[in-house]
Amino acid sequence: MIKIKIKKNRSEDPGGGAAQDAAGRSARLSRRSFLSISMLAGCTALGLPARAGAAPEFEGWPKSYGMLTDFTACVGCRSCERACNEVNRMPAPEKPFDDASVFNERRWPNAKALTVVNRYENPGDPSRPVYRKIQCNHCLEPACATACPIHAYTKTPEGPVIYNEKLCFGCRYCVIGCPFNIPGYDYESALQPKIMKCILCYGRIKKGQLPGCAEACPAGALTFGKRADLLKLARKRIAEHPDKYVSHIYGEHEVGGTSWLYISGVPFEQLGFPTNLPKKPLIELTKGYLSTVPVIFTTFPAIFGLIYAATRKGDPTEPERQHKEGNNG
Repeated sequence: MIKIKIKKNRSEDPGGGAAQDAAGRSARLSRRSFLSISMLAGCTALGLPARAGAAPEFEGWPKSYGMLTDFTACVGCRSCERACNEVNRMPAPEKPFDDASVFNERRWPNAKALTVVNRYENPGDPSRPVYRKIQCNHCLEPACATACPIHAYTKTPEGPVIYNEKLCFGCRYCVIGCPFNIPGYDYESALQPKIMKCILCYGRIKKGQLPGCAEACPAGALTFGKRADLLKLARKRIAEHPDKYVSHIYGEHEVGGTSWLYISGVPFEQLGFPTNLPKKPLIELTKGYLSTVPVIFTTFPAIFGLIYAATRKGDPTEPERQHKEGNNG
């Protein structure tokens, strides 16, 4: 049995171009919206990966774990990036983790970096920039799992959304379907398709350990625990310091809620967050839409995917095995 309580790090004291970045990401989301809904609708029409999220009575995962990121505390040290890299045994980055020049550009998680930290201007205090950590948000009803025609994704009761690379045939429906544009595709392995994304250190959580990033954060910007408790903690901080925080917990309701939650001292759109997302899970948007999706767009990819999975003889328990062997420490 997992027994992990909310654990703060060593301290709880808080330690250009944001508008354009937010606008650009919003535009990309709008361009992807039709494809996202089409992929979700197609897979739902076939009755393939529609998890509990498709059921009206679904109430999420009330006992699942999550992470709370407090942007007012993040100092941009990138210790979380280093820990993620080490825990997942990934190659060293081109620039070392203490190289601040990476903040001169907008980075995004990819097959080589499951989490990144970006720097944004602080309108209220230009001398204190805001740092944003980006990774998979682990939606309560993940669109990636719904979009995948062969069940390569699994939403675990513990909270993490994990991925079985043995089943993947490279359709990238998950990339299209994700409202946060997170899954990264490994283009260097054309014959061995592989999606890369944060799995919230699922193996470590199963062992009763903290995710690597939360354990490494020296500023108290990351707090791991039960999602319900994290929401209470976030509300308490906002209520006690209304002049310090925006009155919103990002991830509490967006697309049905996410396991990764955020509180901030500046509006989330200024940090590049998509703020036009619905409160309902994306699967809900496919209701009444299925009849408009040509069967050729849903049947052929799914059949091909199932044949591919059968020939690969992927083991559905592969994610569990991988993490037990130490993919996550």
